[in-house]
Amino acid sequence: MNKLFTCITITLALTACNATVKTNTTSITNIPETSVETPKNIIMVVADGMGPAYTTAYRYFKDDKTTAHIEETVFDRHLLGLSSTYPARESGYITDSAAGATALSAGIKTYNGAIAVDVNKKPVNTVLQWAKKQGKKTGVVVTSQVNHATPAAYITHNESRENYNAIADSYLDNGINTDLILGGGWKYFIREDRNLVSEYIQADFQYIDNYQAISQLAPQKPVLGLFAEVGLPAALDDSNPHRLSMMTKAATSHLANDNGFFLLVEASQVDWAGHGNDIASAMAEMDDLAKTMEYLELYVKNNPDTLVVLTADHSTGGLTVAANGKYIWQPALLHQIKKSPKTLAKQLAKSDLTQNEISTILNFEVSKLEAQQLQQAKYKGFEQREKYRNLSKTAQAKMKEPSVEKFMHKAVKRLIDSRTNTGWTSGGHTGIDVPIYALGKQHDIFSGQLDNTDIAEKLFSLLGKKQ
Repeated sequence: MNKLFTCITITLALTACNATVKTNTTSITNIPETSVETPKNIIMVVADGMGPAYTTAYRYFKDDKTTAHIEETVFDRHLLGLSSTYPARESGYITDSAAGATALSAGIKTYNGAIAVDVNKKPVNTVLQWAKKQGKKTGVVVTSQVNHATPAAYITHNESRENYNAIADSYLDNGINTDLILGGGWKYFIREDRNLVSEYIQADFQYIDNYQAISQLAPQKPVLGLFAEVGLPAALDDSNPHRLSMMTKAATSHLANDNGFFLLVEASQVDWAGHGNDIASAMAEMDDLAKTMEYLELYVKNNPDTLVVLTADHSTGGLTVAANGKYIWQPALLHQIKKSPKTLAKQLAKSDLTQNEISTILNFEVSKLEAQQLQQAKYKGFEQREKYRNLSKTAQAKMKEPSVEKFMHKAVKRLIDSRTNTGWTSGGHTGIDVPIYALGKQHDIFSGQLDNTDIAEKLFSLLGKKQ
């Protein structure tokens, strides 16, 4: 049915949402109301790098142009407030994912790079660890490697997010506190010096290394699932573009028990797309996240004793929906892109291609000028590589060999940005506040202007821990 949806305006960070948007909604509208009871299940969703521009862009990306309305998304249905993201004073105003995740997991401000330790590098309790102590099952589902900053900050402690092997080791050495781990990371769990997978199997875990095996998991038995060398393939390149929602569905089923569960879900690669200033990949990752949240809507409807909270640790890339002083954004082209720009660049870098061949690879028609620009980028890449190869060994040791594929990657992204009129201000994080979404039991306590540490404190309170 048609209804009027007015985006909640809380600060200037959400000015993109200030206009009243009329929507055509076929969404679930009968999510059970909050009760005063503590949720049995808590699902914390972190969309790494997802500032408000990403959810705004996704709304327009999904808009049905055949209607007079701009349809609402699952994000619009559950927007409650905003969260500040700054780290501890010594790291300034801009957080990294480790400090941001520690704020969300432990309710403290710490320095950038810290994994659930305070500014003195002392371990701090996390909501996942506390939930485990309360007898709940716990799980982690991510599209990065499972020992990346965000999942690590819920599971373990380390003074530096860069200590990937030590973090992976600690998942076992510090006492297993997770009943389910799904994501990437073969590189860190199957090493010459230690085979953590074998040790997990010895600890009575079932191990799987492909998506198909998820449907064959033995119930009630803990599981480690690693599906890639490092992070999972980008959504545009993966065999299942909705792999986060698929893994989340499996996790909620596998963790269900009488005492309830705590589940961390991270849409890790929204951040990676932002760092790469890659709008095509960003919208594909957002679509996977949206499918995950739509599934969780249904889960809450069928399991009203569940709380779902979604927020971001920070925003990445300084995404702008419209650029260059033009009052226009044209996301329709993004639906035609079936592979990530990085993968497309590899195909384009192989040999000289005609205008028609380039159009076939990209899956949209390019102009003669655009084809020439792509070819020029390739020639520049070859030229820079040749200059490098003519240098002395000493000079070469001071730099990396230029990559033709990287030149093509940048050129493809420039072309897509130009066609869509997408803008970026940074290749890193920005300090703007990020949105908070929640549904299910006790969801309304997450409304208003909060700090990221407030989210953890509220979860601790729901889990019975006094701060």
